[in-house]
Amino acid sequence: MGKNDTTQLTGRKRVALETPTDLSPDAVEEISSSLRRLLADVFVLYLKTKNFHWHMSGRHFRDYHLLLDEHSEQIFAMTDEIAERARKIGGTTLHSISDITRHQRLKDNNDEVASPKDMLAELCTDSQQLTRSLRSTHEVCEQHNDVATASLIENWIDETERRTWFLSEIVRDL
Repeated sequence: MGKNDTTQLTGRKRVALETPTDLSPDAVEEISSSLRRLLADVFVLYLKTKNFHWHMSGRHFRDYHLLLDEHSEQIFAMTDEIAERARKIGGTTLHSISDITRHQRLKDNNDEVASPKDMLAELCTDSQQLTRSLRSTHEVCEQHNDVATASLIENWIDETERRTWFLSEIVRDL
């Protein structure tokens, strides 16, 4: 097997998943590891956003409900791009919910009830943390001259900052 091979169990036989790349094996491991943590956080933020979308109430219900639906669509759209980017460079990505749990840095919210302000403020804080994680992953990519992943991350930072801006402006007036 080559340096950037991963293996996949098919039935009882392991099959190599070779993906050609000019990145070093260490670069592939470091970048894909960072992308796995990032992907776990994005899934956590997606589910939390949908949770708050489903459980929103109050006088601004319609506006917040629609806003969180829009945000969740944007967040979910990142998941496939992150996972496929890891695979394109010869790395692996998440495999299961338990894998997400092992890699996530953002905290789950299992509260039965939360006020709209608390929901939106938590999403704003999580979005700020996601931006920091995106920047950290960008730095890893820059260290290894992975301009393609870095370019994707730059767009995700912009989108995440936009969501943070919207949430912070709403929370300011609540």
